[in-house]
Amino acid sequence: MGISAYMTETKPLAVVTGASSGIGFELARVFADNGFDILINAENGRLGAAADQLRAAGARVEPVQADLSTYDGVEQLYAAIVSTGRPVSAAALNAGVGRGGAFIDTGLADDIKIIDFNVTSTVHLAKRLLKDMVARNDGKLLIVSSIAATMPGSFQAVYNASKSFLQSFAEALQNELKDADVTITSLMPGPTDTDFFHRAGMDGTRVGEAQKDDPAQVAKQGFDALMNGEGKVIAGSAKTKAQGIASKVLPDRLKAAAHRRMAEPGSGK
Repeated sequence: MGISAYMTETKPLAVVTGASSGIGFELARVFADNGFDILINAENGRLGAAADQLRAAGARVEPVQADLSTYDGVEQLYAAIVSTGRPVSAAALNAGVGRGGAFIDTGLADDIKIIDFNVTSTVHLAKRLLKDMVARNDGKLLIVSSIAATMPGSFQAVYNASKSFLQSFAEALQNELKDADVTITSLMPGPTDTDFFHRAGMDGTRVGEAQKDDPAQVAKQGFDALMNGEGKVIAGSAKTKAQGIASKVLPDRLKAAAHRRMAEPGSGK
């Protein structure tokens, strides 16, 4: 399906990044199930298969493969959005990566990529999308943070810090835009059953081997919070929600120690 076909449609348009699998794919699915056309992005070749799956369920889908860890990749995605000729009613900025291990042992290139992907690309795309949304005084933006934002990430130091940035960023934008009909929602999942931990090199850790939340459940809770204009949602199981409550009262040094027990290499059974 070409972009020209999109320009004749009257459904609202949603944009989802990091949509080839996991939470991003499930967010795209729930948008489609709720009457949105969707423009999906990922950097990898699995994006086409994800688009085919969504189309098979009856969705109208435009895939845009672009590497959001680069400036040009974000601009490529935004140009594709603009070329639809349609306003973005909702966007889920979900693309991100992680890397486990001691900070002194991880590669600098891996650490910088986390910042480029999780932080820089989110700021870049939010700048482009929010200017358009505010200009027409309509739109909803979901920023996928993490429950990791609430705790120092021993053995995931850069990843947790990147999610803390996104959480602060989302809450600041909420205040700046409080008088506009543009809402910002922060989605804060806990450990979720995706390929995140494998890609992050954390298969041998306790958190990597533990039971995880259902990405479809996380996506549905995030979508509902976005549609309801909520500021943030800790999404997933009751256990994850309880962890979010506990994080509000536990001292940072205890949270760092707990994170170490879960994320230290070799901590799995």
